[in-house]
This record gives sequence, structure tokens and C-alpha cells, in this order.
Amino acid sequence: MAPGQASVNYMGVVVMGYSLCVPSRAGDELAQEKLTQYRAMRDFDVTAEPAGGSPAAGGGHFVVQRHRARRLHYDFRLEVDGVLASWAVPRGPSLDPAARQLAVHVEDHPLEYAGFEGVIPRGQYGGGDVIVWDRGTWTPAHTDDPAAAIAAGELHFDLVGEKLAGRFALIRRNRKDSSKEQWLLVHKNDEHARHGWSADDHPRSVLSGRTNDEVAAAPDALWQSGVPAAEAEVRLGRGGSWEPPTDDELAALDAMRRNGPWTVAGHDVKLTNLDKVLFPGRYGEPPVTKREIVRHYATIAPLLLPYLAGRPVNLHRYPDGVERPGFWQQELPAGAPEWVTRWHDPEAGPDDADCRVVADSVPTLAWLANLGAVELHPWTGRLPEARRPTWALIDIDPGTRTSFDEILVLARLFRTALQHLGVEGGPKVTGQRGVQIWVPVRAGYTYADTRGWVEKVSRAVGATVPELVSWEWTKDRRGGRARLDYTQNIVYKTLVAPWSVRPRAGAPVSVPITWDELDDPDLAADRWTVRDVPARVREAGDPLAPLIGRTQELPAL
Repeated sequence: MAPGQASVNYMGVVVMGYSLCVPSRAGDELAQEKLTQYRAMRDFDVTAEPAGGSPAAGGGHFVVQRHRARRLHYDFRLEVDGVLASWAVPRGPSLDPAARQLAVHVEDHPLEYAGFEGVIPRGQYGGGDVIVWDRGTWTPAHTDDPAAAIAAGELHFDLVGEKLAGRFALIRRNRKDSSKEQWLLVHKNDEHARHGWSADDHPRSVLSGRTNDEVAAAPDALWQSGVPAAEAEVRLGRGGSWEPPTDDELAALDAMRRNGPWTVAGHDVKLTNLDKVLFPGRYGEPPVTKREIVRHYATIAPLLLPYLAGRPVNLHRYPDGVERPGFWQQELPAGAPEWVTRWHDPEAGPDDADCRVVADSVPTLAWLANLGAVELHPWTGRLPEARRPTWALIDIDPGTRTSFDEILVLARLFRTALQHLGVEGGPKVTGQRGVQIWVPVRAGYTYADTRGWVEKVSRAVGATVPELVSWEWTKDRRGGRARLDYTQNIVYKTLVAPWSVRPRAGAPVSVPITWDELDDPDLAADRWTVRDVPARVREAGDPLAPLIGRTQELPAL
């Protein structure tokens, strides 16, 4: 601790899995002053790093990040006076006492950056991929004022990390007022020394066990800048438990009166008007209430969330029930709990939603159901590449005179076409009148690529039965015929998610099916509802699930 800070009050926090201390305002002011250069060099409108908030003080923790920017280097960072004092080490730290590693002193970083593992946008300062290569604790040697030792140009210290250990020294080689201070990072010849030891021989993250290549190809989280710290991180996988509610949680939902908090997966979800009718019944059955819709989305979560996580979702809301007009909502609904994952779209235009929901947990699904979000339409692209498709979508859109038998004729023709091309895809009934086919694709395709490919396949299918298909854009010019709508493959356009409810009597559900079920004489587009989907899942599971995340090349046509 630096002189004059002995009277600072502290409270405990956790950063990188370690308990740290957060100083009161006086300590904050010192750290914020030290971050001035860092903030000046970052464009937080586009660079996915935290800008720095209330920091920790007192030292004690270190991190080394393997960083592939213009050149590979290792960012060596020591917690000092509430910030991360930082050096760029081109060849990385070494346990070899004979090694003299160049270390360029760079701007201090905020403590929030210590756990960052992901991608910084190309073209920005530090653009590239980053892993947490090592982390642990450090103790200054021969001084109780490491900040003063750094200012004087020589710091000795001990590390206890997952890869690094023992006595190190940082020694400045050139003048302090040089534009780039060049230091040497050396390891003393102690019991932790290892002759010939090289950082590049140990390339994996201590957080995830992954390499830079693996993190760059599939980052687990996206950092957003220019937003509150609580909203900065978007998890691209599970945002919480994907397990369905327990029997006790479901019993609590069933026993709840019209309003109240429902505790599920560790979060309290405020539920209202649970006995409100949202859907009329069908075939003489009683109407469907909001309570049933909440139950459906919570219990189907293990199958539904893999299609939603890491993707912005468009909401089709019917708060007054499906017999009254609903509305589309793309912006994050007001009053969202702090635990709801949200994405701020950096490319949003003046008429586009800036902040969108990412539905990645059971509590989020329950919260959306309580808002009357009957339909969930996820983006085809997945963060961080939201404008790059991961599915090519085939939408058999029935016309006013199209029978379901005719829809099945078209779906079977697509089945034959995909089999001929050696392409894997899976059908699902829409829960209304149609059938949709989802084809997984590898990373790197554009929407123009998938749209063009689906159009060629669709036109070949349509040419086989021209009496069933119209290519007219508007329905009133199609003569009642179906349209094979390849234009769904475009940014902002979406199809209803598998397992989503549809706004029709009885609350039908869009259910994935097998190719063979296209030949089932009892198949109907709205065959399953929220009441019989559980039995369907027990019998057939999710036939589309094996295609999630499949990397597939689309053959040239």
C-alpha cells in the first residue's frame, strides 16, 4: 500500500475468483487517475473491454494474458494501487534464470480486465484474441511500496501462479521519460527455476484450457463497451442452469395465486395474472392460461435454449391474449431484471433496436412468458458474429388455398433434394399451417450466400410442381399458391424457434420432426400443443438437436 492510504476503508469483492478489497472514494480517485491513459487509447464504443469501475487496492494478484494482436505477446500485469500495472513481454515470462525477457511498460489497465478472455475487434487498439495464460498472487520483495519501486525502475517480487512461481525482477533499461519504457523481466535462480523453460511450450488458458486459436474460433463471452458494467458481458453459451424446474419449483408455480415471485434456478421471477386466459381452447378443451405458458417455457428450456443462447431474440407479444392484436418487440422490455442477458447492437441504425434480449436461462424464459411473449424468434446469426448466419432456412409458406397435403409434397421434395446433395437438415412443423427446414452451415457464410443457395434449391423444387408454387412477393398475387420463401435468409429476419408457442387456439407448438414423419398420415402443422408436448418429448426427444452447431459446407449449385 502506498504511503497515505492507510486510512482507506475497504469492502470485499471477487475478481478472477480471488477475494480482493475495493477502496472507498479516496482510493478510487487515485486509481481512476492512473487509468486516464488507458481510457484515452481505447474506443469503448467498439472495443470489447471494460472501461474500469471501482477498483481494488493493496496489490496481491497478477495475471498474464497471451495476446495475439499485430504480434503475439504476453501481457504481464500486477495489481498495484487499484489498477493493473502492465508490461508487454514479446517472448513471455520464463522460469529460466538465464533468460532476459524484454518487457515494454504500457498503460495501466483496470482490474476488470484481469479476467478477460475473448476477442478485441480488429482495427482497434490491441485488436486480436486474448486468453488468461496464468494468474495467481504476488508479493513485493525488499519494499513495502511497489508503486515507488516501479517508479524507481526496479521491482523484485515473488509469484505464486498456476504456471509461474518463484522470485522475479523487473528492471528498467532506459530513461523513464522515454516514449516506451523498456524493462527486463528475469527469474532468479531459486528452487522454482527451470532451465530451458519457454512460455510458448505452455499455450493453453488456465481459465478454459483452450488455446488462442480455439478462443478466437468460438469465444465464450462478448464484452460490450459504453454500457453499464452489469450489462457488459454477454455469455455466448449458458447464461445459467438449463435444467428444467424441480418438482418443488413446479409445485410452487402451481400453488401460487394470481401474482407473486416464483423462485426458479436461483432467481426470483415476478409473475402476474397467472390465471389470465391467453388462448381459447380447441376441440372442446378449456382455455390456456398464462400459468400454463410459463410452465411450458420453463419445462421445455433444456430443448429450447440451445436454439436461443447467444442470439438476440425478437418477441411476439400478446399480453391481452391471442384473440386481441399482439405486437412485435425487438428492444429489451422495460423493467428487465438485472440478471437478464442483453446485447447492445453496435451497428443498430436510427430505427433499429439498440438493446436486445438474449434468452439464455430458465428464469429469462419465465420472465418473457409472463410478459405475454408467446412467440420467440431468434436471430439466425450467433454472437459475436450476429450478422453471419449459422443456419440456412427453408420456409414453405402456404398460400390461402394451399392444403397441408400440398405442403407435405413440397417438404418431401426438399427432403429428396437435400439427400441428393448430401446436405443435412431437419424439418419442423410450424404450429400453424406450414413446414420449415433448418440446414446448419459452417462459420463464414454471409446471408447473401445462404439466401442464394436456398433460392437455387427452392426454384428446383418449385419447377417440379409449378402448379403448387408462386414466386410473387405479395400474397394477393399468388393465386392462393405456396411461396418457397428464401428471403428469410437476411439480417433481422427470423423464423419461429423450435418449441416456441404459436398464437392460435389451444397454444400449438412448433415441433421438430423426423424426415420419416413427413409420411405420417396423422401429421398436422399444429398437431402438438403446450399440453401434449411433454408426451411428445418423452417419446421422440428433439430430432433437430444433433444438427445444432454442425459445421456444414453448402455444395456449389
